[in-house]
Amino acid sequence: MKRKNYGALAFLPLIVFLALYLGFGLFFYFKGESSPFNFVPREAALIFGIAFALLMGKEEFSKKTEDFMKNAATPGVMLQCFIFILAGIFSAVSKAMGGVDAVVNAGMAILPARFIVPGLFIISSLISTSMGTSFGTVSAVAPIAVGFAELGGFDMTLVLCAVLGGAMFGDNLSFISDTTIAATQGAGCEMKDKFKMNFSIALPAAVFAVVMYLLLGGGGAVATGAYELHVIRIIPYLVVLALAFCGMNVIYVLGTGIVLSAVIGFLSHTLTFFALCENMKSGIGGMYSICLMAFALKGIVGRIQSMGGIDWIISHAAGNIKTRKGAQYFIAAFTCLIDICIGNNAICIMIGVDVLKPIAKKFGVAPERFASLLDIFACIIPGLSPIGMNVLAIMAYGGLTNPFSMMKYAFYLYALAAMALLTIQFDLLKTKGEIAGEAFYPELDIRETEAG
Repeated sequence: MKRKNYGALAFLPLIVFLALYLGFGLFFYFKGESSPFNFVPREAALIFGIAFALLMGKEEFSKKTEDFMKNAATPGVMLQCFIFILAGIFSAVSKAMGGVDAVVNAGMAILPARFIVPGLFIISSLISTSMGTSFGTVSAVAPIAVGFAELGGFDMTLVLCAVLGGAMFGDNLSFISDTTIAATQGAGCEMKDKFKMNFSIALPAAVFAVVMYLLLGGGGAVATGAYELHVIRIIPYLVVLALAFCGMNVIYVLGTGIVLSAVIGFLSHTLTFFALCENMKSGIGGMYSICLMAFALKGIVGRIQSMGGIDWIISHAAGNIKTRKGAQYFIAAFTCLIDICIGNNAICIMIGVDVLKPIAKKFGVAPERFASLLDIFACIIPGLSPIGMNVLAIMAYGGLTNPFSMMKYAFYLYALAAMALLTIQFDLLKTKGEIAGEAFYPELDIRETEAG
């Protein structure tokens, strides 16, 4: 049986979810409620979205369920959730061992108050560039940032935004990031070429962010007095950073951090075997909601694709593109739209590559430029979206309930978007191939020949 193309109506499951979660959240926010997004929790809103995704369509219910499950449980999503779990365990065990307090005390003893917030941004940038994962960086650095905020009197939102911005910096640039791999492999360019293109845009944005955090980060008052230093308890973080710099797989990096935290906890008598097990459970439990979001949103988007939603966007929007500049703006806008819907940058890129590559070919957008645009705009939205995994996770660490508060100090992401849009508007960073009028993406020609 041929599936019906529902066009714009295919997005109804996602609209239901967003309307319930964001709609009621905004309603109660403007009414002045202290926890506006708790009235309709995202998990509850998500169930309504899943229900619509499974009820829509004329196929047999079992077929629709199978379609949803196949999209929800792809290897990429399963890997992401496994990393979520490991990150949760590392965070919980290292904190129970005393690692977070040790790092905070060391920072308080060494860093002047004014340099703590920009320092968190720079450290997060280095870690995420090394590890290739923004979520892993958030998991490792956010507890430390929370400690600084609580002990030093810093604005909690400000320090967490600094960590989040640094995490997205590395996710966009790292050679081992899933977004870099997805963008370069899909576009068909070398990682180093895409890195050079991205770095030219990201570096000025990062400098701007450091300056802003330096100007605004002086509000904390680091308490005077002696801070008890336990260097051995900082070792897991140092080893994780060193392994990440060596380009180790993120699972190996986090696994090593967990083992080291446990061993040091046993040796320093801050952990027992039973306490270790309890904290492992706590760390895993803290990631249940994030994993549910990953599975459910991917399943819903899979159903939207099956019902023709993505094709509808392309057929209606692509026909209005007339210039190379317009093509790049469309690539940026489409990437942002899909990322808002999905809340996962790697999945967004995977969807966008095949859909947008014909447009890039038609208007002479080089593979490294195409990959750069995909990666940049896919890494902006997860740091701003109220349903972005990183935003939700870092809010949980800081005990924040209003996702829109995270937009206040997202200096790096705003600057990154501005820099990228400037390169589009003024036709900057053109490659030699683009200047020479070279034809790109020969694989599309082969595909059209075979189809013919």
